[in-house]
Amino acid sequence: MNRFEHVRHKPPTVLQAPRGLILALAPMRSNVNLSRIVRLCGCVGIKTIIHCGQGKVDREIARDAADFVEVIQRRSLLPVLKQFRDDGYRMVGLEQTTGSSCLYEYTFAQKTALVVGAEREGLSQEELNALDDVVEIPVYGQPYSYNVATATTMAVYEYCKQYPSG
Repeated sequence: MNRFEHVRHKPPTVLQAPRGLILALAPMRSNVNLSRIVRLCGCVGIKTIIHCGQGKVDREIARDAADFVEVIQRRSLLPVLKQFRDDGYRMVGLEQTTGSSCLYEYTFAQKTALVVGAEREGLSQEELNALDDVVEIPVYGQPYSYNVATATTMAVYEYCKQYPSG
């Protein structure tokens, strides 16, 4: 008898409550990054992404998540952040800044809007000013930052680790 037996496509774990996490994305230059983030959201049970820009989700990359994750397109991020504040979300930017907290030591509010900057530009100073907190992921070598989809995955993982059932 094998101690571990491979199971291809185990049924998803059912969340006890909807995720309190929503993503707000600055315009992504790469549809690959946007599509990878949609796939991530599908896997962890995030139902909605706000994407500011004209990016298109590639179904080959996002897979089934393209059918379950709503991608709401907006022109700019600042009005989205104002709406999140009005709706009671804690707005947390994922960016390297002088006053950011280490992601690994940060305690997320259950109702969080994770705000992710564009690949090269990151978040503008005006967008940073609208946030409650900023977290960054330590980099131990070159290049100086993670790919945006990879960094988003790491931040969402940390949130899900703190709130595993929803």
